Formats: sequence, structure tokens, C-alpha cells
Amino acid sequence: MAVQLDAAAERTAPRTGKGGAPPAPSGPGGRRAAPYLLLLPALLATAVFLGWPLVRNLVLSFQNLNMKELIQHLTDWRGLGNYQEVLGSEQFWRVTARTITFTAANVVLIMVLGTLLGLLLARLGTTMRLMLSMALVLAWAMPSIAATTVFQWLFDSRYGVVNWLLDHLGWHAMAHYDWVGTQLSTFFVITLLIVWQSLPFVALNLYAATTTIPKELYEAARMDGAGTWKIFTSVTFPFLRPFFMATTFLEVIWVFKAFPQIFAINQGGPDRLTETLPIYAFTEGVGNLHFGMGAAISVLTIVVLLALTAYYLRLTLKQEEDAL
Repeated sequence: MAVQLDAAAERTAPRTGKGGAPPAPSGPGGRRAAPYLLLLPALLATAVFLGWPLVRNLVLSFQNLNMKELIQHLTDWRGLGNYQEVLGSEQFWRVTARTITFTAANVVLIMVLGTLLGLLLARLGTTMRLMLSMALVLAWAMPSIAATTVFQWLFDSRYGVVNWLLDHLGWHAMAHYDWVGTQLSTFFVITLLIVWQSLPFVALNLYAATTTIPKELYEAARMDGAGTWKIFTSVTFPFLRPFFMATTFLEVIWVFKAFPQIFAINQGGPDRLTETLPIYAFTEGVGNLHFGMGAAISVLTIVVLLALTAYYLRLTLKQEEDAL
């Protein structure tokens, strides 16, 4: 009887945790809330370091904030005046078209060359793969300003290695060529720099993705008589389609917002002919001390990038639905 009473008491007594405290709830509600609690620190950090500056920038875009207002701490609300002035300017639309064209050209080059490098890594032996991977990682790890400085020296008109090499190869007219003197040549240098910095990300990720493809698929394709191109289009590309979609999406964002490379090479010159939207916003805002105007241009830059992103995601989702 005593044993039965003790067992009944244990069943009815409330359970306690360490120190006599009741244990934490472990029901379905607690399990559902746990992921959100884990995400809370990251969300708070994002709200403080990203959300608040965006809100402040949006508020500034509705103000007439020049040096006078900044020094005297004046608030001169302009409403939609900054946006009307920017959208009515031909310069804004020229820079927008230039930015989209520049982004498209760079992303195509990055994805094509990066894919070729990734496939090369998959075919190389261990030693050569390690050496090439180390070279790609070193290029990827170099800071943007350091890489830009290297390219400035390479293409310097008087002491650049590129001009010296072209001169010794027989192109004597290139001995003192000014690579940042025209729009096309400046964009050529900037494109080389951005593509060179972006290739490691695409190549290394593609090589890592190819290791997940079952080798039996390649063997079956070769037994069916498929060549290199047919294997890529029928095995590699379909299997890695999500990788290509995600990587292209990331490269569009990275190239579209590229600032230090373009600004450090020639500050958007010559004659502001190589300005993209980030450079245009900085020049109008900080360079010309029209901070409200620069804020409005930056907000419109975000809108253009969101529109391109939405269009790309729509195409991606449509392709996935067609594939199913």
C-alpha cells in the first residue's frame, strides 16, 4: 500500500526543473516559437544597421538639404520635388540605361567565364586543381581598393605594364595610351577588374556544385555517345539549374551596386560618361552638396534594382514551373 501511495504522489506532484523552478514549456507552441527567437538577434541587427539608415535616407529624400541647411540645422521639406527633378532629368535616364547595360555585360561575362573555370577545376588533377583554387582564392580575398590600385598601375599611361607589353609586341601607338581617356576604354578597364574579382566566386561554387552530381549520370551519357557539349546541356546544366539561377541573381546585385572600382578608376569620368547610378547618387549628393537630391537618387536606385530583381525572380519561377 505504501508503494502505491508513493507512486500516486509522484504522478500528481508538479515536476520542477533545476532549483525547483518549473520546466520550460515544451509543447507545440514553444517549438514553433523557437526558430523566431533564434532569428531575433539577426533581425534586430539588420533593423539597426540596415533598416534605420534606409529610413533616414528616405526621409532626407523629401528634404532640401544643402550645406546651408546642414550647418544651421534647418529642415526644409520639399515633398516630391527632388523626385520630380531627378525623374525629369535626361541625365538620370542616361545613367540608368548605362547602368543596366553595364550590369548585363558584366554578368554575362562573369557567368560564362566562371562556368568554364568551374568545369576546368572539375577536370584537373589534384595538384593543378589546388594551385588554381589557391590563385582564385587569393584574387577573391584581395580588397576592392587594393585590386583597383593594382589595375591603375597596370594600365597607367606612362609606367603601366600593359602599355609596355603592347609596345614591345609591335603596337607602338599604345606606348603612352591613356586607358581612362575615353568612355569605352575606361569601361574596358573597369569590366576587366570587376570580372576578375567575381570569377572566383562563380568558379569555386560551380566546382563544389559539380561534386554533388552522381557520376553514374555522366557514365550513362557517355555510353549513349554524348559529347562534351551534350553532357553539359543534358546532365550538368539541368542538375545545377538552381545554382545558376541563384548565382546570377547575386552577381546582378553585386555588379549593379559596384562603387569603389568605378569611382577609384576615374570617378565616373571622363566627363561623367562612366557614371553608374551609385556613382551618380554620390556625385550629386556628396560631391555637389545636394544631399536631398543624392538621397532621392539612391532611393530610385534601390527601386530600379528591386524591379530588375522582381523581373528576374519571375522568370526563374516561370522556368521552374515549366520544368515541372
